[in-house]
Amino acid sequence: MPDTTLDTFADRYIAVWNEPDPDARRKAVEGLWAEDALQVLQPPQTMREEAQKVGMRTVVLEARGHDALEFRVRTAYEEFVAPGEAEFRLHGDVQRLHDVVRFSWVYTPLGGGEPQGGGLQVLLLAPDGRIATDYQFIGL
Repeated sequence: MPDTTLDTFADRYIAVWNEPDPDARRKAVEGLWAEDALQVLQPPQTMREEAQKVGMRTVVLEARGHDALEFRVRTAYEEFVAPGEAEFRLHGDVQRLHDVVRFSWVYTPLGGGEPQGGGLQVLLLAPDGRIATDYQFIGL
């Protein structure tokens, strides 16, 4: 995948989380992730700390398949983007090593200013170029 295509792929990934139209968002989910794709989310530190208080040393959240992924993207959009104060943006370089793509993102106020959050995506691509497994690490 040429660098320009790789950048476009990462831009498409970020755009789906900012997409207000439900039909366009669903179509984007289907175009980005394989039908049985898995997203594995490392929760924010506060959630991990709360889990440790009750003896859970490992907290991982998972969503599998287009329906679960669309639900995940929709609820993130509704919570973070729909209020109209901030959006998700690509942050830094996009890198690829064989079938693994890596990039960072930030959650930034629309009027500018310091990011309010962010994370790292590590994507394992399926043979068709869509995402097979999506590892999301929350935190700057």
